[in-house]
Amino acid sequence: MALLPIEAHGPDGGPDGVRDGAELTKGGFSVAGFPGGRLRWLWHSLASRLALLTIVFLAVPVLIYDQFQRADTTTQTLLLQSAQRQGELIARALEPDLSRANRAALPQLGSILRRFADGNTRLKLLVRPRVLAGNNLMGSDGFYYVAAAPSVPTDDLDAERHQLLEQGVLDRLGASCAGNEPLALRLPRSSGGYEILTSVTPINTAFGCWALVTSHTAGGYLESSLGRPYWSTPVVQAAAMIYIVMAALVMAVLLGVWRNLHRFGDLARDIVSGGIGESGQGSFTNRNTVPELSGVAEDFDRLVDTLRESARSLRRAAEDNAHAYKTPIAVIRQSVEPLRRSLPAEDNRSQRALTMIEKSVDKLDGLVSFGRRMDEAAADLLVPPRRRVDLSDLVERMAGGYTSLLAERQLHMRSRIESGVVVRASEDILETVIENLVENAVSFSPPDGTVSVRLSRNGAWAELVVEDEGPGVDPANLPRIFERYFSQREPGRGMPEDAAAQNQAEATHFGIGLWIVRRNIEAFGGKVRAENRSTGGFRMTVTLAVA
Repeated sequence: MALLPIEAHGPDGGPDGVRDGAELTKGGFSVAGFPGGRLRWLWHSLASRLALLTIVFLAVPVLIYDQFQRADTTTQTLLLQSAQRQGELIARALEPDLSRANRAALPQLGSILRRFADGNTRLKLLVRPRVLAGNNLMGSDGFYYVAAAPSVPTDDLDAERHQLLEQGVLDRLGASCAGNEPLALRLPRSSGGYEILTSVTPINTAFGCWALVTSHTAGGYLESSLGRPYWSTPVVQAAAMIYIVMAALVMAVLLGVWRNLHRFGDLARDIVSGGIGESGQGSFTNRNTVPELSGVAEDFDRLVDTLRESARSLRRAAEDNAHAYKTPIAVIRQSVEPLRRSLPAEDNRSQRALTMIEKSVDKLDGLVSFGRRMDEAAADLLVPPRRRVDLSDLVERMAGGYTSLLAERQLHMRSRIESGVVVRASEDILETVIENLVENAVSFSPPDGTVSVRLSRNGAWAELVVEDEGPGVDPANLPRIFERYFSQREPGRGMPEDAAAQNQAEATHFGIGLWIVRRNIEAFGGKVRAENRSTGGFRMTVTLAVA
């Protein structure tokens, strides 16, 4: 994503003593940092898509399960109605035989039931005898199994009777001996498998209240959800397993890409912060775990190597070019002095020509130093060196180093530096930044003015503020403060001549001081802001992430 624009305006205070440069909006991106704003960013974001996919994976089974459960409920109703109707028909067919039955006829009822049973339909007959005169039939207040077709083990019958008692079916039936009781009881059998009790049909005779229990072992019944929750059916469980596996695979793919991108991001931060050197200990290829991203990882590694080599080449070229130019410049400067002594003092024309040569040589020397600084700044932007820097100690040392300069300019320094503020950056580059800001404030401060330097920690950010009591910046020029080559320094404004004499390159101002400040701070992930103070003067604020 593109860097957000920096709302910064202010004076340059570098050794060149220039108020320069303006803020540039980079990449043409919107405020949200992505084309089209925040909604489009959310749509293109891998995290938002992963969250949306998770919601879909959670919502779809709920909706489908509800629809399928309703359909299954309808199927259950139809199956139970069919089983209930079947039990009623068999009960009506048994009614003549049962109306003639007595205690002696009970053993023959099994053969009668077998006429109506088949491989899928099982019948069991219970009876609750009436209390006959002089004959109490084994506790006639309860129901007892008297016949089954096909035959059923006694343990299975006891378990079935226990289930019917727990469900209250026999109690309701014994009260009136009327009505057809639909059931949906799934009972395991000792021989293996399950059997579903589907209906209990009463038959009221003189002997007592009979109960015909109809059960089924057919696949259509056993594979349904009769007698159990719908989610426990084999079809639903198989579908759920397939769905979970599919969702897990999709999420694994996305999470794999997500984790791989995070590895790339961590490595990129390590490279930028100096956590991994140029020895090849860490590379995108080594951290990649997705084969399809191998080409991308290799391209990243080549890009990093190219940037490092470009930075080295720029630094070598800057040093070589400066050395190559400064040697003939020094020769010219040394050669001018004997010429000046050899010319008559009254030869004004020749003296002016030598003066112009000397000024041009000084300017050329400044241009060479300027070019070197530009190349070094470009190299630092490509591969900014980073390490842990005690910013508190650095600012305190540099602020104390301006004592003689402030005394010479009749200025005062007011500093408030919080201890223990550590950032990850380059100490050399930070020295240049602080030097530019402080010397800029000094150069524009009026006699007996005060330069204020404050360093504090604000959450995860270190905040460096440099203020002066100078004239500030024309509001019309604020948008251009950080532009390269922009300078509106008035004649005579700048650092003292003795300070400038220490380096002739700094005697000419090219308008790059604040441009270098902004580019260096941005290279370390920070921000710079400049503004006119409401009470007069100017304020520069630099923020850097705390290490």
